[in-house]
Amino acid sequence: MSEEPTLREYRPGSTFPGVVARTFDESSPAWPEPRRAREGAPNVLFIVIDDMGYGQLGCYGSPIRTPNIDRIAANGVRFANMHTTALCSPSRTCILTGRNHHSNHMAAITETSTGFPGYDGNVPFENGFLAEILKGEGYNTFAVGKWHLTPTDQTTAAGPYDRWPLGRGFERYYGFLGGDTHQYYPELTHDNHRVEPPKTPEEGYHLTEDLVDRAITFIADAKQVAPNKPFFTYFATGAMHAPHHAPKEWTDRYAGMFDEGWDVYRERVFARQKELGLVPADAELSRHDPDVQDWDSLSADERRLYARMMEVFAGFLEHTDHHIGRLISFLEELGELDDTLIMLISDNGASAEGGPTGSINENKFFNFVPDSLEQNLAAIDDLGGPKYFNHYPWGWTWAGNTPFRRWKRETYRGGISDPFMVQWTNAIPARGEIRTQYAHAIDMVPTVLDLLGVTPPDSIRGVTQSPIEGVSFKDALVEASAPSTRTTQYFEMLGHRSIYHDGWRAVCPWPGASFAESGRAFGDPITADVLRELDADGWELYHVAEDFAENHDLAAQYPDKLVELISLWYVEAGKYNVLPIDGRGQQRFAEQRPVIAKDRSRYVYFPHTSEVAGSAAPRLVNRPHTINALVEIPEGGAEGVVVSQGGVDGGYSLYVKDGRLVYTYNYVAAEYFHITSDADVPTGTHILSMEFAPTGQPSIREGKGTPATVTLFVDGQPVGSGDLPVTIPIMLGLASGVSVGLDAGAPLTDAYTAPFAFTGTIDRVVFDVSGEHIVDHEAELRAALARQ
Repeated sequence: MSEEPTLREYRPGSTFPGVVARTFDESSPAWPEPRRAREGAPNVLFIVIDDMGYGQLGCYGSPIRTPNIDRIAANGVRFANMHTTALCSPSRTCILTGRNHHSNHMAAITETSTGFPGYDGNVPFENGFLAEILKGEGYNTFAVGKWHLTPTDQTTAAGPYDRWPLGRGFERYYGFLGGDTHQYYPELTHDNHRVEPPKTPEEGYHLTEDLVDRAITFIADAKQVAPNKPFFTYFATGAMHAPHHAPKEWTDRYAGMFDEGWDVYRERVFARQKELGLVPADAELSRHDPDVQDWDSLSADERRLYARMMEVFAGFLEHTDHHIGRLISFLEELGELDDTLIMLISDNGASAEGGPTGSINENKFFNFVPDSLEQNLAAIDDLGGPKYFNHYPWGWTWAGNTPFRRWKRETYRGGISDPFMVQWTNAIPARGEIRTQYAHAIDMVPTVLDLLGVTPPDSIRGVTQSPIEGVSFKDALVEASAPSTRTTQYFEMLGHRSIYHDGWRAVCPWPGASFAESGRAFGDPITADVLRELDADGWELYHVAEDFAENHDLAAQYPDKLVELISLWYVEAGKYNVLPIDGRGQQRFAEQRPVIAKDRSRYVYFPHTSEVAGSAAPRLVNRPHTINALVEIPEGGAEGVVVSQGGVDGGYSLYVKDGRLVYTYNYVAAEYFHITSDADVPTGTHILSMEFAPTGQPSIREGKGTPATVTLFVDGQPVGSGDLPVTIPIMLGLASGVSVGLDAGAPLTDAYTAPFAFTGTIDRVVFDVSGEHIVDHEAELRAALARQ
C-alpha cells in the first residue's frame, strides 16, 4: 500500500519546498496544500425574503401561516430591533459585504444610479463579499435567486461579468439578475448565461419551487463528493416582491380572513406581538396613516377586491414558507441542519408600490399610470395567476409593517425595521428567545466571521480591502442581556433620511418646498450649515427607547437633541459617501447613464441569440423609431413573432398571424392596440417594417407617453397604419428585454399563444432611433440580402 503524499505549506505561486534535481530519484516532490476549511467549520445559509414587513410572519404576530420559518425562530433567536436600508439592492450589499450601502456605491437600486461615488451602483472590489472571504477559507459558495447587485447595463451577454455572482465569489448561481421577475415566466440566469424555465405554468412551474430545487441540487452535488466541506448558500427568493403569484389552492386557503380590513389586522397583530415579547408591553400602535383609506369608508366592491389582494399575498407567503421548509428539511435529512448557521432576514419593509388602490400591474406605479377599479375588479378571479403582475394596496402595506408607520423606500421604522432570526443548533443554545439589541444588516458579515473564527483578509485577489463597517452581535446570540454593540446608524433612501443614536431617532421625510424655494438643484454642493437651516422645519425627533413605534415627535421639546442628531447625520453622511441628497424618486429611472455597448442610433439583432436586456436595448419611449426585419417566408406562409420587447406588464410585439403583419402595443396592461396589415405577407424574401411617428408630446406625470401613428411596411410599401393615443412614458416593462423570433417570458398579448416562435427564417432585425423614414433602410437591407 502506497503512503499518503506529504502536504507541505505550499501553494501555487509560492516557493516550492521540495527538491527538483536532475532525475526523479534525486528529487523530492511536494504537493500543493489544498484549500480546506478549518476542522468543524459550519455551513452558512442566508435566507433573504423580499419586501416582507415586520408584521407579516407568523412568528412576528401575523395570522399568515409560516410554520417552517417559525421553526427557525423556535430553534434560535428572533431580533426585535434589526434594521435594513429601506430598499432591496442597498440592503443586499450590506448583507453580503458588512459595509454601508453608500460605501458600496448602492444608494438605491441600480436602475436609479447616478454619477456620484455613493450612487453609481458599482460595488467596489475593495468591499469584499462574504462569498469571496469564505471561498478563500475552503467553502463551497452558492447563490440562488434574486441578485440585483450588477449595474443594469452590465447584465447583458456582452458583460462584463465581474459583478455577476460568479465574479463576486460564488462558484455556482441560478436565479434572476434584476429587481423582480414574473414568478411563472422568470428571466433566469444559470451561472453566466440565460436559460429558460424547465417547465411551463401549465405544467406546474413556479419560481420559488425551482429555486429551492436548485439550492438543494447545488448542496447535494458538493456534499456527495466532499461531505466534510462546508458551504455558504445565499438563498434569495423573488417572494414577497410583486408580482404576488401563487397557485390558487394556496391563495384560497385565506378566503374571508381579511374581510375585516387592515385596521383590525393591525390591532390583532400588535396584541400578538406584545404576547410574543417582540414589542414592549407599554408600546403604542402607530397612528392611522393619512395616506391610507379608512376601511369602513370603502365601497363593498373595494373591500372585496382589497381583501382578495391580501388573500393572494398571504397564500404567496405560505407557499414560500412551504418551499423554504423543503430546503430546511433537506439539510436535516442530510444530517447538516444542526451544524448550519442560518440567518433569515427581509431586505426592507413591506412595499407600497401597489399604490393606494392596489394594482393588477406594478409597472403602472413606475410609469405614473393610475389604476382603474373597474379593470382591477374584472381581474379579481385571476389574481395570483400568470396573467397579471399584481400588488396589494397601501393599506395592507401599512398593516404589514405593524406596529410601525410607513413602508419601503422611507426611513421611518416601517421601511427599515425587519424580521431577523438566527439558528445554529450546535453552537447557539437559545431556543425561541427574543433579542432586543439594536442591529443593522451590515452587522451580519462580521457576526458570521466572529462565529466562524475567521479574520477578514487584508486583500482579496490582490485588491486591498476596506474596513468592515459592521460590528459583531455574537454576544447577543448567546446572552440575552448582552449590551447592543451598535449605538449609531444613519439612513438615507431617495432623499428620505434618519439617524439612530443611543435610543433616539431623528427623521427627515422627502426634501420638500425649502429645497425648491432655495433655487438649488438637489445635486448642487450645499454646505452642511445651509442644509441644516433648510431642514429645520422638516426633521422629527423620537425617543424610540420609550416610543417603540415613533408616535411622539419631540423636536419642539428637545431642540438641542435634534440639532445633535442632525449634526451627527451629516458626520455619518460625510464618512460614507451619502451626499448629494437626491429625492427625485421615479425620475431617476430616466437618468442617462453610460452603457457598455455605446448608445447609438442603429441596432442590429439576430435570431437564436440571448434576449437583449432592456438596459442595453434601444430606448424607444417617447421618440420616433423604426423596426426592419429581413425575413424569408416559405411556400404556404409563416407565422410567429418577428421581434418583441416586454411582457404582461407592457411592451410591443411585431408578428405575422393569419398571413397578416401585426403590431401589438401593450400599454401597461390597461389597453392593447392592434395594427394589422391590409394584405397578406407574400412568400419569398422580404423586409417587414414598422414606423413609430410621434404625433404629440408626452404627459409623463399623467402616466402618458408620446401619442403616435404606427405604419406597417412590406418592402418599403405601406400596408397598414393605426394610432396609439397613449404610450408608456418611462419604462416599457419590468422585464423589457428584446427577443428576436419569439415572445420570451410572460406573454405580451393573448392574441397568440407564447412563445409563438416564427416559422419562417429571420436574417436580422434592425432598429433605428435616428428619426429617419423607413425607406432610408431599403438599400442597406437589400445589400445584405444580395450577400446571402
